[in-house]
Amino acid sequence: MSDFFDLFLLKTILELSCPLIFAALGGLLSERSGVINIALEGLMLIGAFFSVVGVYYFDDPWIGLGIGLIASAVGATIHAVWCITFRADQIVAATAINLLAGGMTIFLMQRIWSQSGQTTQVKKLPEFWGTVSILVPISFVSVFIVAFLLYRTKPGLRIQAAGEHPQAAESVGINVTLYRYACVIASGVFAGMGGAYLSIGELSMFTRDITQGRGFIALAAVIFGNWTPFGALAACILFAGSQAFQIQAQATGLGISSDLLLALPYLLTLVAIAGFVRRSRPPAGLGQHASTD
Repeated sequence: MSDFFDLFLLKTILELSCPLIFAALGGLLSERSGVINIALEGLMLIGAFFSVVGVYYFDDPWIGLGIGLIASAVGATIHAVWCITFRADQIVAATAINLLAGGMTIFLMQRIWSQSGQTTQVKKLPEFWGTVSILVPISFVSVFIVAFLLYRTKPGLRIQAAGEHPQAAESVGINVTLYRYACVIASGVFAGMGGAYLSIGELSMFTRDITQGRGFIALAAVIFGNWTPFGALAACILFAGSQAFQIQAQATGLGISSDLLLALPYLLTLVAIAGFVRRSRPPAGLGQHASTD
């Protein structure tokens, strides 16, 4: 068993948790402000794709990362306009973002690289500890930053007020629309960071459906973590650990069905949500509009 639980397993868990943490923080901020956001999957795709586009044209991974984050922020802004300004159904609007992102990335990949499966290779972001992307430690530091923002600052308290009681928040002069816009756009930046990790942090290209459901797993982590930064972090590590277990088991020949191992992360997500969703308490104003939005 000492060969199974080794440093490689720990490194794999850290790497696999990174995109989940970024996306979960984005979902957490959006939903803490009162806007349901299941568009994390699509925003991650946008961030992953446009990061590669940026590196491809400017030959600089940091510029590519910036372009990816701007693109995902634009996608989140569209979601915010639909949900906050036009008061569209938040589930339907987020689903539209996911569908739009999936189709747009495939279309643009065909137009730019004349192929629909994957892009050409580009430069990656800097690494340390062998092959660990610089975004991995940034993801963990971001958890503490978001926690400090929410619980130790005046804007954080106002974000929570907007998500818990939007009408009451408006009545005492809090601009709920402003805080919700800021949080939804921030969710796009965080989700884009998670997507960029997959394309120019872990790989050096964009592949079709590169996110593989990670945006939905991140949303499950938010619920499992009871809409708290450190709870979401623990859930992300748990889900990443299940995937790392699958990889390690296949590498060491543990003797478990490969089909079961591949399904393990998703099964664990379903079990976690089924077991803990009744105990989780979402923000009371989640999905509600303020009276003067």
